Amino acid sequence: MADEEKIKKVSIIISKGSLEGVYPGLIMANGARMIGIEANLFFTFFGLNAITKSKMDSIKVATVGNPAMGIPSLIGILPGMSAMATSMMKKQMEELDIPPIPEFIEMISDAGGKLYACLATVEMFKLKKEDFCDQLDSILTVGDFYNLSAGGQIIFT
Repeated sequence: MADEEKIKKVSIIISKGSLEGVYPGLIMANGARMIGIEANLFFTFFGLNAITKSKMDSIKVATVGNPAMGIPSLIGILPGMSAMATSMMKKQMEELDIPPIPEFIEMISDAGGKLYACLATVEMFKLKKEDFCDQLDSILTVGDFYNLSAGGQIIFT
């Protein structure tokens, strides 16, 4: 085991804006920081919701077009289904001591994890740095993110 090269850095791309799209990247980044691995989070497209002040508290479970839900999309579109599924998932996460997204973002940042937003998506959605949580380190181009990720593992969630 001592001869195996250990991972020293992970760069995790979060592109989905649903609970089940955001949490895997946050959990992986937090786990990396807890064992001393450098962690960079790159938020793009609807993943930006996780770090946008006005949206980070209201992220929901996607019930339509989500085969993992085990319910037909026709049922998923019914009023209240997304809210019910979100409530159930948040309750389960609370029982496992998994914090809400804003608190999780703060924990990762406090542990030394870095948070970045995709410049192209920020411009496309007409957002500004002030729209994001205080933990955002920078808004980067994809090229800058690749340079920052050099020598590490890139994970797309």
